[in-house]
Amino acid sequence: MAEINPWGVTDIKDYTKLFDDFGISRFADILSRIEKPHLYMRRGIIVGHRGYEDVLRAMNEHTPFAVMSGFMPSGKIHLGGKMVMDEIIWHQRMGGDAFACIADMESHSVRGVSWRDCKDIGLNEYIVSLVALGFDVEKGHIYFQSEDKRLQDLAFELGTAVNFSEISAIYGFQGDVNIAHMISVLVQNADILQPQLREYGGPKPVVIPVGVDQDPHIRLTRDIASRMRMFLVEERFDKAQKPYISIRAKKADSGALKEIARRIDGQKKMYALHMDLFGIEESEIDRTMRKIEEIVRDVELEYGGYGFFLPAATYHRFVQGLTGGKMSSSVPESYIALTEPPGSAAEKVKRAKTGGRVTVEEQKNLGGSPEECTIYELLMSHLIEDDAQVKEIFDECKSGKRLCKACKADAAELMFSFLKRHQEEREKAKEVLMKHELYKHWFR
Repeated sequence: MAEINPWGVTDIKDYTKLFDDFGISRFADILSRIEKPHLYMRRGIIVGHRGYEDVLRAMNEHTPFAVMSGFMPSGKIHLGGKMVMDEIIWHQRMGGDAFACIADMESHSVRGVSWRDCKDIGLNEYIVSLVALGFDVEKGHIYFQSEDKRLQDLAFELGTAVNFSEISAIYGFQGDVNIAHMISVLVQNADILQPQLREYGGPKPVVIPVGVDQDPHIRLTRDIASRMRMFLVEERFDKAQKPYISIRAKKADSGALKEIARRIDGQKKMYALHMDLFGIEESEIDRTMRKIEEIVRDVELEYGGYGFFLPAATYHRFVQGLTGGKMSSSVPESYIALTEPPGSAAEKVKRAKTGGRVTVEEQKNLGGSPEECTIYELLMSHLIEDDAQVKEIFDECKSGKRLCKACKADAAELMFSFLKRHQEEREKAKEVLMKHELYKHWFR
């Protein structure tokens, strides 16, 4: 089985095996249902998802949904972090309530970064670039974990639904792991579920754009969200294989179940801790299930529950490092930071590993391997918007018509222009944040 670790260096080659081992769904299967997909979706950079159907339905029906992801402030913001920012911004523009977290409690407990450096890196590397890339600060929410009392209260409450043994098994914690690290896991669970609080108009579908290495967080949070529900609503089948809907109390009194029954029409049978609904046509099961879930959530909220949707996630491919392997913040030559001098970044591009042949003659005769090339990945993921142009580059490389030296020169020029423009936008973003009532205190 493949192994994925949120805090280790994970390099996954076979994404098909990952789907099979962890039950992640292929994003390509739902791509046709997205009206204007992001280029990461169109080009197969987002490879998988968990539960994105609820988010997609809300997006298409123009009903509330949210997008949330976080950034650990332990180093420079590079192109890997930019991918997550791009996905947050795209979902925000598609109508989502957007949340961006600076995971300073995680950074302090896991990496040992000082609180002062967490604040400086979080603000000046991540938040400023997020806003410069297009995050709407008037509509969205940006926060530091350590400053959010509501988040910390939710994390404490979620801690009642998970135990030490379970966290240790999921993350491979040993006896030397500090307690603060474990607490930071619960805080991340709370980050994911916080957009569903009533104070933010929840409960509602939420998507978490992440790299595949963050899947353990998503799986645990989905489990916790389910455990925090008062009722389980599920489709079942009778002896004649006719479908019916069962509503089972998990942590609710009989009064809440009776209230649900009062609001539901149709054939039903009541028991002490659950009720069954019959006479539903098979073609109507999905629509009826959604209607019943809505009623159950309303009652849960009235009786002091949360009514959480299971959080969804999209998973993008790992960003390939310029030197080969996974891009790593601990290897400066492997990444391009959004805050580094454009000239320095352009030189890194010119030195990057390619998918070309050993000699020019071999390249012309045999063609290159763009699928293994860091330069092609930069062009496809970050530097070229037009799909037809990307396809042309791919085809020319495969045929041997396009040579690595010229391709590197083009990519270096585009990277220089992108960073120059982005850093100009960063200066404007700082001014926006310094004037904003919620965020200006960060600059004091």
